[in-house]
Amino acid sequence: MGSQFAPVPIKSRKQDPAWKHCHMLKDGEKVQLKCVYCSKVFRGGGIHRIKEHLATLKSGNASPCSSVPPDVCDQMQKSLDGITPKRRKTQKVGEEIMRISGGAETQKIGEEIMRIAGEAETLAIEGDANTGLHMFGAMDPLEPCSASGLLVNREVSSSAARDKRKRGRKSSANTNALAFNTSGLGADADAAATLNTTGLDEDVVAPNTTGLGAKRVNNHLNMAIGRFLFDVGAPLDAVNSVYFQPMFDAIVSVGSESLLPSQNDIRGWVLKNSVEEVKADVNKIAAAWGKTGCSVLVDQQKTETKVQLNFLVNCPEGMVFLKSVDASGFSSSSDALYELLKQLVEEVGLNNIMQVITNNDELCIAAARRLADTFPSLYWTPCAVCCLDMILRDFSKIGSINAIIEQARSITRFMYNHSEVLNMVRRYTFGIDVIEPAVTHSATNFTTLKRIVDLKQNLQSVVTSQEWVDSPYSKKPGGLEMLDIVSNQSFWSTCDRITQLTNPLLRVLRIVGSKKRPAMGYVYAGMYRAKETIKKELVKREEYMIYWDIIDHYWRQQWQHPLHAAGFYLNPKFFYSFEGDMPKEIHSGMLDCIERLVPDIRMQDKIVKELHSYKNAVGDFGRNMAIRARETLLPAEWWSTYGGSCPNLARLAIRILSQTCSSRGFNRNHICFEQLHDVRNCLEHQRLRDLIFVQYNLRLKQIRGSEDKEQNYVDPISVDTVSVVEDWVREDICFEDYSNSDWMALDQLSLNTMFLGLPVDEVDELGAGFGDEEIFDRLDE
Repeated sequence: MGSQFAPVPIKSRKQDPAWKHCHMLKDGEKVQLKCVYCSKVFRGGGIHRIKEHLATLKSGNASPCSSVPPDVCDQMQKSLDGITPKRRKTQKVGEEIMRISGGAETQKIGEEIMRIAGEAETLAIEGDANTGLHMFGAMDPLEPCSASGLLVNREVSSSAARDKRKRGRKSSANTNALAFNTSGLGADADAAATLNTTGLDEDVVAPNTTGLGAKRVNNHLNMAIGRFLFDVGAPLDAVNSVYFQPMFDAIVSVGSESLLPSQNDIRGWVLKNSVEEVKADVNKIAAAWGKTGCSVLVDQQKTETKVQLNFLVNCPEGMVFLKSVDASGFSSSSDALYELLKQLVEEVGLNNIMQVITNNDELCIAAARRLADTFPSLYWTPCAVCCLDMILRDFSKIGSINAIIEQARSITRFMYNHSEVLNMVRRYTFGIDVIEPAVTHSATNFTTLKRIVDLKQNLQSVVTSQEWVDSPYSKKPGGLEMLDIVSNQSFWSTCDRITQLTNPLLRVLRIVGSKKRPAMGYVYAGMYRAKETIKKELVKREEYMIYWDIIDHYWRQQWQHPLHAAGFYLNPKFFYSFEGDMPKEIHSGMLDCIERLVPDIRMQDKIVKELHSYKNAVGDFGRNMAIRARETLLPAEWWSTYGGSCPNLARLAIRILSQTCSSRGFNRNHICFEQLHDVRNCLEHQRLRDLIFVQYNLRLKQIRGSEDKEQNYVDPISVDTVSVVEDWVREDICFEDYSNSDWMALDQLSLNTMFLGLPVDEVDELGAGFGDEEIFDRLDE
C-alpha cells in the first residue's frame, strides 16, 4: 500500500461487527477499506463486501480472506445469515405503514422504509471527505415501535453530524428524523403513532458492541438500575461483573411473584452458602498444588493510618485468597509477620510451596528470609512488579525523560479537562484514548508516551484541522501549548527514543502480570532483552550504563535468584537457542534449585544425570515434534509431553516453570478491609472475614474466567484509575475556571482498537540468541 493512504477519523458509531476488522483509509477524495488480516484493499462495495471477504464466501462479491481467524469468520457468516430476514422484516414495516392509511404522506414514509431496507446493506460511506467521514454500517432493521430511527434522510443525517461538532448545538438523529402527521388517519392513528418513539421511558434499539445485530435498550430498566447503584453508593463498574447478567436472568426466570431477599437473608444464609461454594472452588485449585507447586504471595496495602497484608496462593490453576491481616502494629519487629508466614506454610503444606513472594519492604524481607532459613526447601523471592516499578520510576527522573513526560502531561491535562477538546481528539483517534493506564504509576508514564507516539499522525491532524482552528480552545494558553508541542519534531524524536528504551521493560511487566502463562520461564530472558535493547539504542557505554546501573540496582537480587536462572535454563525455547556454553551463573542457579527443592540426595543425583539427556536433546527431547513445540507449547506443557524419559527432572521442571513472579493480587477497591480491621465484635468480625473471603475469591475467579476475553474499557478520568493516572489528568486550578466544560457533553465512546494493530504475543518478541557476554559478566560484579 502506498504512502498516499492515510487513516480517516470516524465521525459516527458503526453498528456492523465487520467494522472492528478493517481500517478506513483515504486516498485523495476516495475512501477505501482495508482488511486487517490480509491487508487487501477494497475500493468499493462498502462494509458488506468486507463482511463477505471475512466470511470467506466463495459465492460473494469479494475474494475470501486467507488469514481471517476462525472465530471472526464464523461471526461474519452468522451476521450475513441474519441480513436477509432482517431486511424482509423492515420491508414488512413499510408495507404495514402503507396499509394503515392510503394518505400520500404515509405512503411516502412506507416507501422510504422499504428503500432503506434494500440499500442498507451496501451503504458504507457518506459525508464530506474534507470535514471528516460520516460512516454507516449495514443497518439493522428495527422493530415497528422504533421504526422512526430508520426515517432519517441521508442529507439531514450528514448535516446533523456536522452540526453536532458546533459548540452548544444540541442535535440528534431523533430530532432530525422524518416525522409524519398521524392526524386524520382514523382508527389506525394510534398504531401509526407508535412508530415515533422518542421518550426517555421508551425502549430504543442500540448497537450491540459485543455481538451481532442490535439489542433493545430498556431505558426504564436502565434508570432503575442506575438509581439503585447511586442510592447505595455501589461502584458503577459493578455492571461489568460476570454475575450481573445471571442475577437478572434469575429475576426474570422466577417472575414478579417471588419475594426479594431481605438484609438478614443476604448476611445470613446467602452468605453461608456463598462461603461453602467459594471454599469448594478453592479446594479444587488446591488439589493441583502437589503437582505444579505453588507460590505464597504477601500483598501489602498501605493507607494513611494502616498497613494491611493480604495472603494469597498462586498456581497455574489460578490464584486464591486466604486471609487479610492488619499489620499496623508490626512496624517495630518482623517476629509477628514471621509467625504468620510460618503458620501459613503449615496450612498450605511445605511440600507444595516453592517460594514466598513479598515486596521490597524491609519488614517483609526480614520475615521472609527468616522463613526461608527455617524451611530450607523454599525460597524467598522479591516481587518482580515492584522491582520493575522502581526501575521505571528512576528512569522517569532522568532529566531528558522527565522533561518530555511533563510536556506530554500538559497535553493530556488540557485534553481531559475540556469536554469539547476531548471529543474532538477522540474522533481523530478513532475513539482510542491518549492515556493508557498501566498497573503502576511509573509504568503509566511510559505506556502513555508509547500511546502518544502511536497516535502521532492523529494528534497532528487535530491541531491542523479547520475544526481546531475554529474552536475557541485553540486560542487558550493550553491549546497554544498543545499546538507547539505536537508540532515540535524534537518532542517526537525524543519520545520515540524513550519508548524504544522502555518498551522492553514494559513487555516484561506485561509478561509478569499475564494470566495466560506463568512468568518464571520468561523473566530472565525479558530482562536480558531490555538491557540488550538499551545498549543497541544508545551504543556509547557511558550513556547506556546510566540505565544499566538503575536496572542492576533494583534487579540484582532477581538476576542472582536461582529460580529465575532455573526458569531460563529449563525453558526449551531459550535453552536450545543459546549459542556456546551456558553462563556459569545460570548453571549454578539450576544446581542450587535441585539441592534446595529436592531434599532427597538420591533423587538429586538422578536429576543431575537426566540433565545430560536434556542438554543433548536425547530421546524424546530430540523428536521433530518436540523441536517444533519448543516455540509453541508452554514450557511446563512441553516437559509434561516430552519429558517422560526423565521423570524426575520433568517433575522439578514443571514445578519451577509453573510459578508466578509477582505478589500483586488485583484491584482491591470496594472490599471492606477497613471495616474488618476496625470492628470490635467477635461475631461480626467473623462474618466480615467470611464476606471478604467470598468477595476476593469471586473476583479472582472472574479474572480466571476472562483471560481470553476482551477487557472492559477503563476511562482514564474515572476515580478507579486515579492512583495511576492522576498526574496525567489533574489540573491544580479552581474548578470554577472550567465552568464551560461539561461532562454531559462528552460523546459516548465507540472503540476501534484495531487501529493500533492486532495484539502481539509478548513472549514471541523475546526471540532467540543470547550472545552479549557483557550482560552476563555484570552478574559477577
